[in-house]
Amino acid sequence: MIQRIQTVYLVLAAACGFGALALPLATTGKAIESSELFSDAAFTVQDNPGLLALFAIAGVLAVVAVFLYKNRPVQMKVTRFALIADIVGLVLTVILFWRDLNNVGAEEIGDGTGAYLPLAFILFAILALRGIRKDENLVRSADRLR
Repeated sequence: MIQRIQTVYLVLAAACGFGALALPLATTGKAIESSELFSDAAFTVQDNPGLLALFAIAGVLAVVAVFLYKNRPVQMKVTRFALIADIVGLVLTVILFWRDLNNVGAEEIGDGTGAYLPLAFILFAILALRGIRKDENLVRSADRLR
């Protein structure tokens, strides 16, 4: 049902996934010409098409999972795929950041709000999976009683 707690978690996960598309992952005080990520003084998801695709897919799958409440096994699979897309995006973000770190030099890098949203997505997706699993177990136990 749409009013279940896992729906709230999935909506929050989707908000985190789409929020990562809009907020910077890291910023510097000034633009760095030698860096491909910080050439505009901000490392965002739009700097890499792979990141853009992974976080967009994660957000869209979380929204799709909200409407699959009548088929809990499929809802769990879609949520797992969203979780995997977000984790791969997070790993790719770290790899890109560390690879470009040599080009930044002595410039101080500050973390952006967008850096924490993939972690929040993982938390909300795991909580949603737990809620879906609880509902599925409840339905199975009720079916045994009939």
